[in-house]
Amino acid sequence: MISSEGMRKIAISDIHGCSATLNALLHRLKLTATDQLFLLGDYIDRGPDSKQVLDTIFDLQESGLQVQCLKGNHEELLLWAMDGHHHGLENFLRNGGEETLASFGVNHPGDIPSRYLDFIKNLPSWIESDEYIFVHAGLHFVPGLDPFSEPEKMLWIRNWYKSIDYTWLGDRYIIHGHTPMPKTNIRQMFGQFAAIRVLDIDAGCVFDLPGYSHLCACDLSNRLLYFEPRSDQP
Repeated sequence: MISSEGMRKIAISDIHGCSATLNALLHRLKLTATDQLFLLGDYIDRGPDSKQVLDTIFDLQESGLQVQCLKGNHEELLLWAMDGHHHGLENFLRNGGEETLASFGVNHPGDIPSRYLDFIKNLPSWIESDEYIFVHAGLHFVPGLDPFSEPEKMLWIRNWYKSIDYTWLGDRYIIHGHTPMPKTNIRQMFGQFAAIRVLDIDAGCVFDLPGYSHLCACDLSNRLLYFEPRSDQP
């Protein structure tokens, strides 16, 4: 049964500078003031218009919509490039940072306007809302250690499903991105969502590979998936 309008929790991840695709997906979602939109990080890099993606997020928030944003590993790479982290600038540029700088018309991440940098610096690594845990990459499960105590792992971890502590997780669900998956795999995973209690919604929007090249939104309230084919030019 579809929830009444304005009662939805919706998650999107790994936009990667694909502003036109994001706008097309938002048009389909028709957000209302009481919807909750969770953006799971990696707004920047690789795609053509990281600045416009961030501007769209700002516009959504300023219009009164409930938009909560997480940090992704690509936002972390940008911060490392600014603070002298070992090979930070090199790693940022090698992983799509050149496209981000071009979208701002600057040559160094430190020249990006402070509004954008302050936003990125203040992004949390995870959000818990009702029965859902939203995180960019995943959680690191080690006996005796609270998974919430390792924010760095939340940005970078892969191949972690076999270690999930379902006693710790209880009745909650984990929603994440970071690891691109073909649409068919996401749909298959979504079909098992009630049992496995974890879902990857990164459909590899920025990648030109069979089955990828889509931006995914998950309406958790109504158990619906939306896939928007990439309309941005590489």
